[in-house]
Amino acid sequence: MTSALTHGLFHLAIKTADLPRTLAFWVGVMGLREVARPDFGYPGAWLACGQPGGQAIVHVYAGGPALGDSGRVPPGSGAIDHVSLSCSGFHAYVARLRAAGLDWREFLVPGTTLWQLFVYDPSGVQLELTFEGAVEHGAAPDMSPARRYRAGGSFFDASSYPPLSSLQRSGALPDETA
Repeated sequence: MTSALTHGLFHLAIKTADLPRTLAFWVGVMGLREVARPDFGYPGAWLACGQPGGQAIVHVYAGGPALGDSGRVPPGSGAIDHVSLSCSGFHAYVARLRAAGLDWREFLVPGTTLWQLFVYDPSGVQLELTFEGAVEHGAAPDMSPARRYRAGGSFFDASSYPPLSSLQRSGALPDETA
């Protein structure tokens, strides 16, 4: 008899109304890289982590399949509150978010050494970037009222989301630890 096993998250798929801006976020800000994608007959991209042999963990699609019943791409992540990514370089990510003009929130997970950043992609999908605080350098997350993450609350505003230039898509955002 074969056992039924779950091995981990294979990928997540994001519908987008703005493929260039979505790629600018995921490649330029988040540091993923585009990898070969089958020709499904509609625009999109497969994005992988930067390490050698990294699998495509984010699939982006635009055009026909991205449209909801209304004929428009639905914003946000529906019943999924957020997607969590394991990361390192907390302050380098803060510098990237700041340089891209993105809004974010910070959090310390109670009773652990985990640090977190929360940010939205251009389609309104909330990301939780989780860091092992014991190996991060610099100040702990800012837990002031203006910067602290509050579960269940949204700070996404499509009307003020930055344009994310082609410079950002090229991955040329700063990596310094501000």
